[in-house]
Amino acid sequence: MCLAIPAQIKSVRGLEADVEIGGVGRSISLWLTPEAQVGDYVYVHTGYSISVVDEAEALESLRLLQELAESYSEDELFLTSGDSTQSGRNPAQ
Repeated sequence: MCLAIPAQIKSVRGLEADVEIGGVGRSISLWLTPEAQVGDYVYVHTGYSISVVDEAEALESLRLLQELAESYSEDELFLTSGDSTQSGRNPAQ
């Protein structure tokens, strides 16, 4: 399964942008969303902005991801692929 994470664009340099994801800054490509501007929220997947989204949708997605993360223990969040049976919980479900 692929997952795109909402991020807010902080600066743009041509087709590259600096974004903030959960308080962490990183550089991404805007090749797929050249219309994106500073202040916009974008979904980021594998270092590429794949769509521009409105702030309400981005914040709701972030809220849901936080809620999902809080539903797992720290041990479950950081399992390696071979450890899934130890918790009794299937991470793919």
